[in-house]
Amino acid sequence: MTRHTARSRIESLLALAGVRIDGDESTDLQVRDERLYERVIAHGSLGFGEAYMDGWWDAASLDGFLFRLLDARVDEHVGGIDDATLFLRSKLVNMQRGRRAYKVGEQHYDLGNDLFETMLGKRLVYSCGYWKNAGDLDAAQEAKLDLVCRKLGLAPGMRVLDIGCGWGEALKYAAQKYGVTGVGITVSSEQAQFARELCAGLPVEIRVQDYREVDEEFSRIWSIGMFEHVGVKNYRAYFETVRRCLADDGLTLLHTIGGNESTNHTDPWIAKYIFPNSMIPSAAQIAKAAEGLLVLEDWHGFGPYYDTTLQAWRANFDAAWPRLAEKYGERFRRMWHFYLAASMAAFRARRDQLWQIVYSPRGVPGGYAAVR
Repeated sequence: MTRHTARSRIESLLALAGVRIDGDESTDLQVRDERLYERVIAHGSLGFGEAYMDGWWDAASLDGFLFRLLDARVDEHVGGIDDATLFLRSKLVNMQRGRRAYKVGEQHYDLGNDLFETMLGKRLVYSCGYWKNAGDLDAAQEAKLDLVCRKLGLAPGMRVLDIGCGWGEALKYAAQKYGVTGVGITVSSEQAQFARELCAGLPVEIRVQDYREVDEEFSRIWSIGMFEHVGVKNYRAYFETVRRCLADDGLTLLHTIGGNESTNHTDPWIAKYIFPNSMIPSAAQIAKAAEGLLVLEDWHGFGPYYDTTLQAWRANFDAAWPRLAEKYGERFRRMWHFYLAASMAAFRARRDQLWQIVYSPRGVPGGYAAVR
């Protein structure tokens, strides 16, 4: 394909979203390197994201530009060999088992606590905030943690398990405010070290451990922003682990990003640069994996809040960048901006969702009272 033909192809796709090349709108594509067109045709989203990292294109409103593309479903017209390769690889190999289960911790969550401390705000909570009555990020994250605790009906003396505990903020909050004891597991050694220090003096144990290895009873179990790393081949194993470890009169909450359609892999750019071996579950995949193991009590969606959360993270990241620049470098800054902006766009276009799902082992006697 000639460069002229490739440009014409990209121009026609952009037109579907009302976007022009080198136009005057903040959501128009500003091309800095003409090799961009062939790169996108050959490598789809991976080539597009890498080209942004390399400075081959810009947009004054990056999230606005990407929103227009996703809202018009332009991405569905550009695949590339990398997406097909990832699909086949995910079909043939369990990408989230054994040592592969720890890769996302090593590549992403171990990047540096300095990065996440500056971006995430007062609490290191790397998941969607609950903005119903919140005016800022810190309030939204505290509201989300309290929402989880209230949905689970936490009470003093309960023993809880946090699958994918991150930096320990949820366990700290629950132990301090609701008087529970707890165990948190993570695949990130950096997170585990931080969480142990954060929860020092509280009845909380932090482990670097795969969820499948846990075999002990808990009153309550939650997972906040971890299920995206489980993988469709392991969804059933996740729910089997939860059922095995959950008391018969217990409750469990799953907080996860969700997709509108079932798939077996994530976007190739996200897989390479942000969350290796990750994928977003569909409602059908979750329901099938839990069937016969747990009783669905409540399904709560608040995906649009993630757009607001991501905007707050980007503002914090940009404000802290002068302190981070020497360590991370300009290509990382552009990579991180692309990651945050693409995520905003996906939630804004309602291509991605955010769900909190409550299950019980045998059904709550008399029914579960939904909490909002």
